[in-house]
Amino acid sequence: MASQKAAFSVLKFMVLTVMLILFIVPFVFLLINSFKENTAITANPLSLPDSFKMANYTYALEKMNYIDAFTNSLMITVLSVLLISLFAAMTAHYFVRNNNKVNQYTFLLMVASMIIPFQAIMIPLVKIYGSLGLLNSKWSLIYMYIGFGSSLAVFIYHGFVKGVPKELEEAALMDGCTRLQTFFRIVFPVLMPTTATISILNVLWIWNDFLLPSLILVDPEQRTLPLSTYNFYGTYTVDYGPLMASLVLTIFPVIIIYLFAQKYIIRGVMQGSIK
Repeated sequence: MASQKAAFSVLKFMVLTVMLILFIVPFVFLLINSFKENTAITANPLSLPDSFKMANYTYALEKMNYIDAFTNSLMITVLSVLLISLFAAMTAHYFVRNNNKVNQYTFLLMVASMIIPFQAIMIPLVKIYGSLGLLNSKWSLIYMYIGFGSSLAVFIYHGFVKGVPKELEEAALMDGCTRLQTFFRIVFPVLMPTTATISILNVLWIWNDFLLPSLILVDPEQRTLPLSTYNFYGTYTVDYGPLMASLVLTIFPVIIIYLFAQKYIIRGVMQGSIK
């Protein structure tokens, strides 16, 4: 029995190691090629650079207007994530505490909307909002992110709100709290691990999203970081060295956020498994 457990542990370790290598190798090659010239990348993308020079990063920071693009991405991501978390938590709480037929069907429609691919509605979306003059605006993009991200967030919150004892809310109401105060002082703090998990998932989605911003944001001053990396694509050529550097600069902030917040994701998943 002990030998079987040891063999299973070794097998599991080997499988996880192989998966880690498969996931990390593309990023390693991206990082290596970000220090190389175009000729060296096209000649042998798997080779190490002769010297680690920062010329590609300097050019990328200037070409992609990094500070403005970073500010746009940060503003869109932070506001979208905050509003999605707030509205979704309040909606899920209302659905759970008012479990009538209308709310049940509304919740079912929200869950069903998650199976509709974005590519199926992106052309009508652009036509409708373009006719209303709502394109080329960060606020329109934030509004759309709230709409597209709320269904999943409500679905996740819905299961966790069921685990919040209703007696806590009733006690707060008896002590003189309004329903809004009860939600923000009693319910929402209990949902913080879930909120952290939803926030990280939405940060990874919104920060790295390319398709929706490319349809909404037109002016170069409005572009996010993923859109700014497209500056290195020419009509017939691609500036690979600065492109690799720009990709590293784009994904580096969200990697740092994820490393600091991964314990909250694990805590939220563990709470879900316990409940």
